[in-house]
Amino acid sequence: MTQHALTAAFRAGETGKVVTARQAVQLIRDGDTVATSGFVGIGFAENIAVALEALFLEGEAAELQSLGRPRNLTLVYAAGQGDGSARGLNHLGHDGLVSRVIGGHWGLVPTLQQLAVANRIEAWNLPQGVICHLFRDIAAGKPGTLTRVGLGTFVDPRHGGGKLNEKTLACATELVRVMDIDGEEYLFYKAFPINVGIIRGTTADPEGNISMEKEALTLEALAIAMAAHNSGGIVIAQVERLAERNSLNPRQVKIPGVLVDCVVVAEQPAYHMQTFIEPYSPAFAGEIRVPLSTEFGNSAPMALDARKVIARRAALELGANDVVNLGIGMPEGVASVAAEEKIIDLITLTAEPGVIGGVPAGGLNFGAATNPQAILDQPSQFDFYDGGGLDIAFLGLAQADREGNLNVSRFGPKLAGAGGFINISQNARKVVFVGTFTAGAMEIELGAGGLKILVDGKARKFVQEVEHRTFSGPVAARSGKTVLYVTERCVFRLCADGLELMEIAPGADLQRDILDRMEFAPILRQPPALMDARIFLPEPMGLRPRLLEMPLEQRLGYDPEQNIFFVDFEGLSVRSAEDIDRILRAVEARLAPIGHKVAAVVNYERFSIAPELIDDYTGMVKGLMERHYSDVTRYTASTFLRARLGESFGKRVADPHLFATLDEAHRHLRRKASAAP
Repeated sequence: MTQHALTAAFRAGETGKVVTARQAVQLIRDGDTVATSGFVGIGFAENIAVALEALFLEGEAAELQSLGRPRNLTLVYAAGQGDGSARGLNHLGHDGLVSRVIGGHWGLVPTLQQLAVANRIEAWNLPQGVICHLFRDIAAGKPGTLTRVGLGTFVDPRHGGGKLNEKTLACATELVRVMDIDGEEYLFYKAFPINVGIIRGTTADPEGNISMEKEALTLEALAIAMAAHNSGGIVIAQVERLAERNSLNPRQVKIPGVLVDCVVVAEQPAYHMQTFIEPYSPAFAGEIRVPLSTEFGNSAPMALDARKVIARRAALELGANDVVNLGIGMPEGVASVAAEEKIIDLITLTAEPGVIGGVPAGGLNFGAATNPQAILDQPSQFDFYDGGGLDIAFLGLAQADREGNLNVSRFGPKLAGAGGFINISQNARKVVFVGTFTAGAMEIELGAGGLKILVDGKARKFVQEVEHRTFSGPVAARSGKTVLYVTERCVFRLCADGLELMEIAPGADLQRDILDRMEFAPILRQPPALMDARIFLPEPMGLRPRLLEMPLEQRLGYDPEQNIFFVDFEGLSVRSAEDIDRILRAVEARLAPIGHKVAAVVNYERFSIAPELIDDYTGMVKGLMERHYSDVTRYTASTFLRARLGESFGKRVADPHLFATLDEAHRHLRRKASAAP
């Protein structure tokens, strides 16, 4: 793409690269591929979008054939950029202005949705993180982005290739293909030139150097600028203010002037708000740190309803020092519960556009965070996510099927899009999907540590087959990932054969409230355990002491070569029936995917248990022995504990195999192994 003569004229003036929004958008040509940066309203160049829309509509009104200019643009963006109504990319939702849209999320841009549903444009949905990385790979001159992200989902060519409507399905273009490398499947997302990059910053000098000190996020602005520049295109940057030449601190310059062709100073404050509802929060920008009481401490706890019940059960999956991602909507309740339980300081919350730490915001502030520890560029955040940096992710549950597939991206004519959902759900070490069991108006009654369904939602969310596969259950199951589906009345776990019903709320009827409200029969290997009664009571659950203990998952280990399961219960205290259920769930989750029985060695050093719970505990262990253990040995130096456990185990098994030391326990296993035929 040759340089526009107009840009050279701009640079020759006293103002350097500074132009009006009108002058900048006049550089956009028919058929250009335009990439925009932004996350909801954060970092979005609203003034440029307004000017581009006005230019097109004026041309449309002036020409006899109603053909505005520029026309037939290809629009590429990673995250949702809009307010669900008129702002953001909604300015570009005009027939003729765009002919193809490649977007990461569609839910906030109804004007573009309407064009897609009416088959007026080619419409694509690719994972948010993939598009971020694609910008970077285009900048680097690579042929495309190679990744496992999207395998088994609707962006996999075997399930649609990311095409959203008939017009796109009929076109010959393919943006995604499957590749085999050393016997493993990958998806290859094809690169293409970026003709125009539209980005935003805070301060610019006349040479186009740009800093972002007041922005809540830095996003993919640098990647877009490099991609457009290295494609021979132009870069238009909107800023709030100008500085003198050579006055910006080079360490604060996020976009160097060599990449920028035009600088547009926002014409009014409404065009350069920090978010679509926040003019400027210094806590979002990291300028100051505010007391967290401003966010949570002085606010009333969530009302005890279905949403809080779900958030509380999900929060039970948290561990100390976990790195966490929270989706928008229902998952946001997990942060509120964590604050009420005074454990928010024990975890690190993150958000996909680049926030590490702090308290993620919600609504039209989503993507920002109060008191963040760090703000990364969005492509780097997805490097971290895709590589397994997330310990746990809490994401919305809209529709699930018997294989554990999930749909949050498309429902009939409504195009929500995947956003970062595919990257996050596929690569977090543990995923907890949260949502009500049914959709629609629902009334529940909470009391006595349980619930009663008074009025159920009319629409079923657990269906035979999801309409759009945003998460692949089979791909996750093959990888051995821990996946839970948490509702107000029950909890499912993903296993090799699909969804297994693991827990049911006290007071819920298994047949009437669950099985009869599903389009398929879940796996039921045993009667489901009762959900923790504390979830349904008004007082806090007291999670902090449990999180400060060693997490149960870290107490469980398996050696496949020896086929030995190691259980380290040293120092563990069992004080309630819920503690027993928690142990059962953790052991089941660890052993069920193995698929065969194992020998077990259990360390009971400094283990303590309330006397009234011993029989319930050993009964639970007897069930595990029948389902999962070929043999089991136990050891503790405490003669008293050996006697107590031995008496209770002796009621259920002929020989409880209780020893004083680990060596004695191992010798027993070796003798048993050598005696086996």
